[in-house]
Amino acid sequence: MIRIPEAIHDEIMEHARSGFPLEVCGILGGCDDSVTTLFRMTNSDASNEHFTMEPREQFRVVKELRAQGITMLAVYHSHPESPARPSEEDIRLALTPGISHVIVSLQDAARPVLRSFKISDGVVTPEEVVIGE
Repeated sequence: MIRIPEAIHDEIMEHARSGFPLEVCGILGGCDDSVTTLFRMTNSDASNEHFTMEPREQFRVVKELRAQGITMLAVYHSHPESPARPSEEDIRLALTPGISHVIVSLQDAARPVLRSFKISDGVVTPEEVVIGE
């Protein structure tokens, strides 16, 4: 399970909408299973089909997480034109053990969908998302 405060959920959704038609990406930090902070990242691929986080930004975020005494709980990204489930590329590139992979689908722009998954050794497991404090 991953717990996302409503304000951070809303920021993820706003980020996805504002980046449309390209994929957006970011990092969620926190403790245990509760998200406390969001870092918007630059999708250096500038693509509507995949993303790559800018390495210098990633390094800065890792330092900031350590300074705050929290851990990286999840990576999030959007799927502008496809469902909220990991693509083959998402699965192949899920190399950070133990984190959640939060995906926002804008396939139906009027009703965006946010889902989360654990991905380990190519195995995808859906994860409960609790929105609220």
